[in-house]
Amino acid sequence: MTTRSSKYVGVFAALVLILVPAPLPAARPQSAMSASMQPSLADVLEDVTPAVVNIAVRSRASAETNFFRRYFNLPEQQQRLSAGSGVIVDANKGYILTNHHVVADAGEIAVTLKDRRRFTADLVGSDKATDIALLRIVADKLTALSFGDSGALRVGDSVVAIGNPFGLGQTVTSGIVSALGRGGINLEGYEDFIQTDASINPGNSGGALVTTDGMLVGVNTAIIAPTGGNVGIGFAVPIAMASAVMEQLIEHGEVRRGRIGISVQQDLSPDLAEALSIEESYGAVVGNVETDSPAEQAGLRAGDVIIAVNNRKVTGSADLRNRVGLAQVGSEVEIEFLRDRVRKTVSMRIEPDEAIAKPGAMPARLEGAEFQDAAGNVVVSSVEDGSAAARAGLRMGDVIVAANRRPIAGTRDSVKEPIVLDLFRAGSKHLLVIR
Repeated sequence: MTTRSSKYVGVFAALVLILVPAPLPAARPQSAMSASMQPSLADVLEDVTPAVVNIAVRSRASAETNFFRRYFNLPEQQQRLSAGSGVIVDANKGYILTNHHVVADAGEIAVTLKDRRRFTADLVGSDKATDIALLRIVADKLTALSFGDSGALRVGDSVVAIGNPFGLGQTVTSGIVSALGRGGINLEGYEDFIQTDASINPGNSGGALVTTDGMLVGVNTAIIAPTGGNVGIGFAVPIAMASAVMEQLIEHGEVRRGRIGISVQQDLSPDLAEALSIEESYGAVVGNVETDSPAEQAGLRAGDVIIAVNNRKVTGSADLRNRVGLAQVGSEVEIEFLRDRVRKTVSMRIEPDEAIAKPGAMPARLEGAEFQDAAGNVVVSSVEDGSAAARAGLRMGDVIVAANRRPIAGTRDSVKEPIVLDLFRAGSKHLLVIR
């Protein structure tokens, strides 16, 4: 697969050469009877693999991207050809789910099916924060996978990772669910990863993670590879999250994130639960409620412990952020919380997140700086001497990756005050607080 950039984890592998060890002594032949008793996934895979496609992307570097490359002393590159995988999720409409990082900055996207038919795909939309993208092809006789229930997965469940890398055709590996709700992979994004030991190899990004009955439960996304090869730690975006993103991409062409107007102080730990005499050991503790927000109007207060959204328990602050941020703006959500050990339930409407609602708006504290899109982030192309931006500490060449802990994908994203910028300067990461 095409793995994530080092700015997220620092240990993801790029393309690697696999050395083939010397053959081991042959094992004792297995009897025909014992071989026939071994469980096989062949019948399931015969139905599933036609839905997994190869994706080839050709892109031309923009002037802004070249500026970014020069700043970090990277070699000039006018074209990029990359390969990943995708999974057909709607045979009638030709929708294909894949990863954002597979199709980022795409000039041309080609999709090759298992039967070797090749199509040019349109990009319906892409979401960097969840690393999900949606493509569409016009074709007949397609095979699509049905969505499974990723929320019902348990550690130890058997799963199969399927990709279609480098035009080789389908590759299949099997394993188990190693962990659920993993985070810390992309600190600037929305995370709820399924971890599996089924090998997710280079070129398998965007491929399918399926159950042994052929139901799609995840979109393969990343691996941790400290040695440069697969060590059995792979991650997939749960299909519940991917399908929520897909619905918004179909409707809006982008993800319009929502909010209810709270900040979360911390997860409810067992120690904190004991101190508060609360039986539950899961949830998110509300630290602040914004004035006139949906949360305040519904009666939430600082210190309340949110334990469920729409009758599904909240495991912690990251889970709450995912569920609210990916909910449709304008939809109603039911929040269950604890206050003084009493369980309460309120309903509130999701409102648009003002931090991304108005494209292109920059606060007065950033006046005097000019910005350009650069490799999926924003680069400060110039800063006027003595300007508000200069006094705030911005410098020409700063590469902004997040504002107020939210990813910045381009200059169309706006920034809401107060301002906390995550940026790279001279190859090092900095946190700039602008007061």
